[in-house]
Amino acid sequence: MARAFFLRCRSFLQRFNGLEPRPIGQTVSVEFEELVQKAIDSLPPDLASFMENVAVVVEDEPPPGLPLLGLYQGVPLTRRTSSYAAVPPDKITIYQGPLERQAAGDTDRLRALARHVVVHEIAHHFGISDERLVELGAY
Repeated sequence: MARAFFLRCRSFLQRFNGLEPRPIGQTVSVEFEELVQKAIDSLPPDLASFMENVAVVVEDEPPPGLPLLGLYQGVPLTRRTSSYAAVPPDKITIYQGPLERQAAGDTDRLRALARHVVVHEIAHHFGISDERLVELGAY
């Protein structure tokens, strides 16, 4: 994966957000993180090579009151100018809990949902809006 990186920072982010880690047996954290990593690795190499200054992280749940599966935070590649320098990485967050609940125990469905959300958030990194994704039939 070129220029993008996957961070394993679930427990730190949970503590930072005041959330307790889910009990053992109620999470597939390593397996879920592997699903996210495989989704990133499945990008065509020419597309992945354009990913720049972006971190992908997994968190258990979105902030309270926000019904999110994933979230892109940053400056899309299409909006970066020559003054874009010395800035922290963009962040793509994938929320494990809502995806697991939607998959309802179906591993294949979880794999497909995770890939869809990862690709969706990466599309935002490339400057593709939700409206354009609808036009492209990506929903």
